[in-house]
Amino acid sequence: MVFDLLVIGGGVNGCAIARDAAGRGLSVALAEMGDLASATSSASTKLIHGGLRYLEHFEFRLVREALAEREVMLRAAPHLVRPMTFVLPHEAGLRPAWMIRAGLFLYDHLAQRGLLDGSRRVALRGTAFGAPLRPEYETGFTYADCRVDDARLVVAYALAALELGADIRVRTKVLDARRETDRWVARLADKESETEVEARVIVNAAGPHVSQVLHDGLGITSRKHVRLVKGSHIVTRRLFDGDHAYILQNSDRRVIFAIPYEQDFTLVGTTDVTYEGAPGPAAIDAAEISYLLAAINRCFARQIEEADIVWSYSGLRPLFDDGALEASVVTRDYAFDLDFSGAPALSVFGGKITTARRLAEHALDELRPAFPKLAPAWTERATLPGGDFDAADFAGFLAGFRRDWPFLEEGLALRLARAYGTRAALFLRDARKMEDLGRDFGCGLTQAELAHLVTEEWARSAEDVLWRRTKLGLHLRERERVEVELMLAAHLGNK
Repeated sequence: MVFDLLVIGGGVNGCAIARDAAGRGLSVALAEMGDLASATSSASTKLIHGGLRYLEHFEFRLVREALAEREVMLRAAPHLVRPMTFVLPHEAGLRPAWMIRAGLFLYDHLAQRGLLDGSRRVALRGTAFGAPLRPEYETGFTYADCRVDDARLVVAYALAALELGADIRVRTKVLDARRETDRWVARLADKESETEVEARVIVNAAGPHVSQVLHDGLGITSRKHVRLVKGSHIVTRRLFDGDHAYILQNSDRRVIFAIPYEQDFTLVGTTDVTYEGAPGPAAIDAAEISYLLAAINRCFARQIEEADIVWSYSGLRPLFDDGALEASVVTRDYAFDLDFSGAPALSVFGGKITTARRLAEHALDELRPAFPKLAPAWTERATLPGGDFDAADFAGFLAGFRRDWPFLEEGLALRLARAYGTRAALFLRDARKMEDLGRDFGCGLTQAELAHLVTEEWARSAEDVLWRRTKLGLHLRERERVEVELMLAAHLGNK
């Protein structure tokens, strides 16, 4: 079989492109050398947002597109994407109030809103919004953006592509590809074998590895480049009550988010550090830890230290290199490099999780000369797997979920409804008590859910399950995590 499209990279951009292309009638294969969302796409700040800070750099097109995508994604995946109120304490020595008001006015009006509230000025002293802050913060502003489970969103894109006929291959590396007349012949390798796949077009969505794949794997020279910027986050025990988040201004004109995370924790990030060297696993360093702790301690009354950190993660953002001198001002927009000197190849530079769906539309537009009968764009009003319920009524969906499986403890029901949406029925099925779901490894992670993650969602390791598909690595004890790993090994060994 000759595929129409071979997508290299199983991050958010690659999976969104695979879904869009498969829905337009193209035959699609996707190869990811690790797990889905195992690099940049699971190391985000977990936000679907317009990018308020980008207005200062006059990136109005990017902000407008991202603002519009918030509402699209709320409707497409209401189990994974949900509104959140952000509190911006005002500090006179930094951005003046008129500048913040002007920025928020643009934020409210650059794109239409239907599900999200507008911004407003608020008093902080004596209020829930001001309770965790130092007393000198008397007033501030609120606005709405969205939180997202980033890794599960990538899985949802991949599932949608699979349902539309795409061939999704994880832990499969594209070794190289060569042009033969009107098509590409690519060598793919997994842990068991090496195979060849033919495709009319290659899409290089390899994230931090995009330049390496382009030059070394495809043999194409490009004038476009990515600039790798390391972004790190820390997670602490919950620092404040409420379901709102904070966006804190720093004296270096960057902003830091403090976001409620996984019920019991607060997520703090992110840093922007220029990364030199070959792309690979990233880790937070001492300077980044100090930077994030200082940002919290400058604004919050409760002071924290390194011992309060329960987890940290880092990722390399493959930002399109626009020549900016500082990492914090490199554009978050995306660019394409299209090579038609033989069988076409499209490489994706940059992008962000918020705009992946729209990026996929633009990528298919770029490839229209290769597919003149390509069907029109279709994803703007389509739901993602598990999201086929009223986006404005998650509470109603959750109430129905609990009626269907009343034996589920309240917190577990919420976790499963948020993670899987309507697809939770695939493993809950006719269960009438917890014992029907098999062994509980802790926090309600059962054999039934574990088997579902392996058979339906490409999970192959404890890391896939605990740190990407469920985030339960934050809650389980070490012994429980080991038991999950042993069960996975046994399950996969019997397949």
